[in-house]
Amino acid sequence: MRAADSAERHGRGTLRRVLALPLVLSLTVLMPAFVALQPGAGLRDQVYWLQLVLTVYAGARLSAMILGRHRKLLQGTFWLFVYMAMGIAALAQVVVGKTPVPVAGSRSDLDLAVALVLVACVAFDAGAMLVRPGARPTARTVFRPAMVSRRRLAVLIAVAFVGSGLFVLKLGGLSVFFASRMEINESIASSGLSSPGSQASTAILRGFGTVPALLALMVVTRWLITSPRARRRPLPWIALVALIGLNAIVNNPISNPRYWFLTVLLALLFTVFPQSPAMYRAALSLGVAAAVLIFPFADKFRYDDANSRTTETSSVLDPLVLKDYDQMAMFANTITYADAGNGHTYGRQLAGSVLFFVPRSVWTDKPKDTGVMVSEWMAATNTNRSSPLWAELWLDFGPFGMVAGFGLIGWASARVDRRYAHAVARPGPASILTLAVPLVAGYSFILLRGPLLQASGRVAIGIMCLALITTLRPERWRQLR
Repeated sequence: MRAADSAERHGRGTLRRVLALPLVLSLTVLMPAFVALQPGAGLRDQVYWLQLVLTVYAGARLSAMILGRHRKLLQGTFWLFVYMAMGIAALAQVVVGKTPVPVAGSRSDLDLAVALVLVACVAFDAGAMLVRPGARPTARTVFRPAMVSRRRLAVLIAVAFVGSGLFVLKLGGLSVFFASRMEINESIASSGLSSPGSQASTAILRGFGTVPALLALMVVTRWLITSPRARRRPLPWIALVALIGLNAIVNNPISNPRYWFLTVLLALLFTVFPQSPAMYRAALSLGVAAAVLIFPFADKFRYDDANSRTTETSSVLDPLVLKDYDQMAMFANTITYADAGNGHTYGRQLAGSVLFFVPRSVWTDKPKDTGVMVSEWMAATNTNRSSPLWAELWLDFGPFGMVAGFGLIGWASARVDRRYAHAVARPGPASILTLAVPLVAGYSFILLRGPLLQASGRVAIGIMCLALITTLRPERWRQLR
């Protein structure tokens, strides 16, 4: 057995060495150079060079995540987002001289935005370095592992079907979920759940209609993978088939935003293959290609046939310039918004995100989405814009608070990644950690893109569902077996 394990580790090490040079060259040299050398009207000024440095740095860190010995889900997805949204896409916009949303301020605001993103990424790395990657928890630091309660799993499955059923009924039936996102939004508006001033009811309904269904599917899937006893019983298989059907309705790519469907895919992938280095590396590597080739065109289901929009491209960089990747430009606009006299909010925006469920009829001056607030200040026609986490933290806490926040996020991500690696190595059914980390890793794209207020509903409901099925009691009969 030891000889077989040693041979397997040797094979994985050889594969990493074979892949290392072409992967590092592709992410840090070839792809940035390909974008930088494209023709365009953009200026080759300080913004350009800072953006190029940020892209190369993020590419090097993403390469390290892919080639590392340990699977780091939270750190890996962080660097994948940074490389594509804040790196390659933003570099393409500088080269072409176009952005998905107008930059309201001066060139110096965009310069500052790129510099702050770079500094925050260094702070993220510095925080992660404080956690020793190979250290195992000692007897003093080991807590009783949180496991899935067998009885409460049945409650979660019931909540999933009730919540998704109410979601379907409230929106007028199954057909709406296979039409377009436009029809979903129109159904929500006609149902009376949303109002121009408040989206709390919509967020809660969407959350309960989608999150419990996904989490229940993850638990049952992991249970069947890890438990021979469960595979010999019919009930878990019946639950699995029913939950797959339920998720095909409420979590399909037609009726959901692309970022949420990406969360579903990554969460299920890392749940089914938590210990597979090949799947982990493939997810991060193919994520780069998908972000360029698939993601910008994946909004086909946002519109129905009568309102469909055709994507016309005159340059290979157009998908990165004309559509989704407005994060760097919106960060620059947030800086301009604050400098124009609005100032920093000192935690007020974060409070609004945490207390998303409070209706505006009760909290009359409840903060708006940061992206909406900045877009309205710009007098933009389309206010459905992103507000990346860099902008959220900077607006709330200033540059020093933003850097400290990313240092803390880096430390927490590395610490959770280390504990996750030890948890998935244990035999037996999944612990709460092995379910929560894949879910957070997939959802991190939404959290990093922002606005936080829009993302808060599903976060809160996910925490509630995890708390519902958690047991700290050591008796084996209470846990999944």
